[in-house]
Amino acid sequence: GHLNTRYGETFTACFGAAGSAFSLLLVLNFIPKSTKTETSRSNGRSENQNKKVFSVGEITRLMKFPGVLRIFLIKVITGLPSGIFQVMFSIIALDFFKLGPEENGYLMAYFGIVQMVVQGGVIGRLTARLSETSLLLLSIAVSSVVGLAQAYMQTVFQLCVTVTPMIFSLSLLNVITDSMLTKSVPSSDTGTMLGLCASVQSLIRTIGPTIGGFLYVNYGLSSIGLIKFLVNAAVCVYLFYHSKTEKQRD
Repeated sequence: GHLNTRYGETFTACFGAAGSAFSLLLVLNFIPKSTKTETSRSNGRSENQNKKVFSVGEITRLMKFPGVLRIFLIKVITGLPSGIFQVMFSIIALDFFKLGPEENGYLMAYFGIVQMVVQGGVIGRLTARLSETSLLLLSIAVSSVVGLAQAYMQTVFQLCVTVTPMIFSLSLLNVITDSMLTKSVPSSDTGTMLGLCASVQSLIRTIGPTIGGFLYVNYGLSSIGLIKFLVNAAVCVYLFYHSKTEKQRD
């Protein structure tokens, strides 16, 4: 924000490119070429030759494990509305709240601080005390309330108030769903499942701007919040009855 305000967009872009080049030098100098031991190399050559970079059959095989498809769909469905708001945030800040580059930078810094505090000091304690099913329900319920609040917010202060529970619900959802998915597959498939979980964010960033732009232009900011509220509320009700049914069976 400061660089863009004082020196312009060209200097800011060049400064970002210089930072990326410096990061590349750090990677080339300090990251080893191989993080695996020599024994694992020889044992893994035959396996790697039979595996492809992208395999629909491998994804289908993972989805057939008990509970994997349900949790993965929950991760995608509940993560999409929140992801739409995230990818549209810059447009919302500049167009709806009329913030300049410097104010937008301060707001992003605030988001980063909140995320560090939530992930470092809150989520770890909750996972040690509550079950994964309870935490999943909690994250989706909080996300539903946040969506309703975002549908009616009008000021930057109200945005900052909703950011803390939004980041909490997103971080908790990602941690819990990743944990549940990796536990549902064999240890040899943990890496593949983690990569599949990470691909959800790429999917959201791909389709999010198109959906978010259409909703924002035609129906306003409130439509994004209301859709987030309705989707998460529906999933929360489904999970509640599903967990209740499982307890009755047990």
